[in-house]
Amino acid sequence: MGCIISLGDQKLVGMGLRADVSPAQTAFYIILVIMGIMGNATVVAVIGKSVIMDRGGGRNSDIIIINMALSNLLVSVMRNTLLVISDMGIKLYSSKEWCQFLMGVWVWLRSVNVWSTLFLSAFHLQTLKRVAPSNGTLHVSRGPPKIILLSLGLIWLLNLFYSIPACIFSTNGNENSTETLMLVSSTTRPLLGCVWNFPSTNSGLLYATTSMIIHETIPIILMTFTNLGSLYTLHSHGRMRSSVEGVFVIKRVPAERRAAKVILALIMLFILSWGTSIISVNYFNYNRGSSAEFLLVVARFANIIFIAMSPIVLAVGHRRLRSFIKSALAL
Repeated sequence: MGCIISLGDQKLVGMGLRADVSPAQTAFYIILVIMGIMGNATVVAVIGKSVIMDRGGGRNSDIIIINMALSNLLVSVMRNTLLVISDMGIKLYSSKEWCQFLMGVWVWLRSVNVWSTLFLSAFHLQTLKRVAPSNGTLHVSRGPPKIILLSLGLIWLLNLFYSIPACIFSTNGNENSTETLMLVSSTTRPLLGCVWNFPSTNSGLLYATTSMIIHETIPIILMTFTNLGSLYTLHSHGRMRSSVEGVFVIKRVPAERRAAKVILALIMLFILSWGTSIISVNYFNYNRGSSAEFLLVVARFANIIFIAMSPIVLAVGHRRLRSFIKSALAL
C-alpha cells in the first residue's frame, strides 16, 4: 500500500510519482495476480480439506501452510485485484471512511503475510531439531495443535494492532496530494485515492523507518538465520544416519529432508522478493535518485512474485497438492 503524506504538491491523487507501465508489464502483472489467487485458493482448499478430514486435527505444518496461503489469497483479492482494475484505466476513489478501512486492512494482511511465512520457517527448524537422531534415539513430538492455533491467532491479533495507524492517519486525498513516502507493507503507489495524512514529514519518516526495522528487516534477518539453522540441521542428519539404528529413523529423516528443501526454497523466494522490495522502496524514500521511478516498478513486481510462485513451490513437495494437480491435468 502506498504510504502518502499530504503536503500540498502538484500531482493528482492516484497518479503521484508513478512509473509508466507498458502493456506487456500490465499483462504480466495480471497473470501473476491470477496465479496468486488460483494457486493459493487451491492450497487452502486441498490442504484444508485434508486437515478437516484428519481426525487427529491435521499435521501442524499443514495448518501453518494453510494460514500462509490464506494470507496470500486475501492480499491478492483485497489489494492486488484493485491494482489491476486501476491499471486498466478505471479510476476509483473512496471516501475517508472507506480509505481508513481499506488502508488498515491492506497493512494488516500484508503484515500477517510476512510473519506467517517466518513462522513456517521457524516451525520447520524446530521440527528438524526434534527429529534429529541423537545417541541412537529419536525424539519426536507433534506438539498440541492448540499451541499452533494460539500462535497463529497472536500473529493476526498483534498485526491488527500494528495496522491501527493506517486507520488513524488515512484519509481520501485531493488534487494537491502527492506521493512522498512509501512502506514495503503497502502498495507502491496511491490506490483508490487513499493517502496517509501524517502531521508532518518527520513523523511519517519516523513511522516508515520504525516499520522498516521492526516489521520488514527483522523478519528477513530471522528467516535467514532459520534457513541457515535448517541447513546445518539437515547436514547433521546426513552425518548421523549411518550411526543410528531403527527403521523409523531411516524413514523419517529423508521425509523431513525433502520437506526442508521445499520450505527452504519457499523462504529463499520470500527473502528475494521481500528484500528486493525493501531496497527499492527505501531507495525512493531516502534517496530519490534517477533510478527511483524504475525501482518502484521493480518493487511492485517483487511484492507479487512470492504470492504468485509460492503455491508452485509448495506443490513440488506436498503429496496431496501434487496428487490434486495431476488429477486435474488428467481430466
